[in-house]
Amino acid sequence: MEEIRLTKFSHGGGCGCKIAPDVLENILHTKLATFQTEKLLVGYGTKDDAAVYDLGNGTGVISTVDFFMPMVDDAFDFGRIAAANAISDVYAMGGKPIMATAVLGWPISKLPVEIAQKVIDGARTICNSANIPLAGGHSIDNLEPMFGLSVNGLIELKNLKKNSGAKKGDHLFLTKKLGVGTMATALKRGELKDEHKANMIGQLTSLNSIGEKAGCLSYVNAMTDVTGFGLLGHLTEMAEAANLSAEIDYQSVRVLEGLEEYTSRNIVPDSLYRNWKSHENKVEGIGAFSFFPLNDPQTNGGLLISVDKAHAADFSNFLKEQGYSDFSEPIGLFVEPADKRIKIKNAK
Repeated sequence: MEEIRLTKFSHGGGCGCKIAPDVLENILHTKLATFQTEKLLVGYGTKDDAAVYDLGNGTGVISTVDFFMPMVDDAFDFGRIAAANAISDVYAMGGKPIMATAVLGWPISKLPVEIAQKVIDGARTICNSANIPLAGGHSIDNLEPMFGLSVNGLIELKNLKKNSGAKKGDHLFLTKKLGVGTMATALKRGELKDEHKANMIGQLTSLNSIGEKAGCLSYVNAMTDVTGFGLLGHLTEMAEAANLSAEIDYQSVRVLEGLEEYTSRNIVPDSLYRNWKSHENKVEGIGAFSFFPLNDPQTNGGLLISVDKAHAADFSNFLKEQGYSDFSEPIGLFVEPADKRIKIKNAK
């Protein structure tokens, strides 16, 4: 079969396809009365990663759905990335995924069904790694290829981690490098070097399963995963939800190797600038280079974790024990609310 580049069939890819935060807020706004139940512990109103429903026995069910268009050309990798990204929302709540169903849109007249089968197989391998079944799903004939999962999980409610629980003085940790949005743009333009591609795919297909273990730690106060709105966007959501501000030490933020090579040539996704437009009036201290990774739309990005300051060293040791030594130092902390939600120090 002739090699087919999936990225040529989509106008965007990965979590960079997300609708901008300010636009999404307008879409979700309604004057209609909505059904309310005390059993719904987390809904869309809090900007959390997934919904949580109280089962009444000290546990809750986590429900999420995530899908997007290809950010890579290989169909098997596309399936792996989309699946890992969707499952991450359960881990970001501190939960344990239990089952997934697929969401597939495919341009039947443009792309062979064999390619779609490879996408599904890629997702199956990730579901196998997460020890959950890919139990079914739904498909449509669509103008552009798209794929994702609806994922259900379970959580002991005492371990539930929302994005609103940060406390003053909490230390911030991030479990992955930044820059996959820019790397994916370089790939789509045929500019991405092989060594950088390998690093990107490795990160994009890595499960955030550490979130389930972090959820069991009582001194972890809040958690979210960094996806399409970039680090600054998701951190702004956390800070606003807790009525705090945050400081970032940019020297502690890790980025993918080779990132500056592409940003210096303006090989960046359009959604990066869209992200900045959504929160630029809430940020101070941004630098000429740090602007790019801090706003970069991540797909299956790292977990952003808020840890009680008295246990920052404990959490650092926890990360080292789990194989995250490269991410065992905090990137910042939460402080009293200020004029700006985020202050960046030592920006490059």
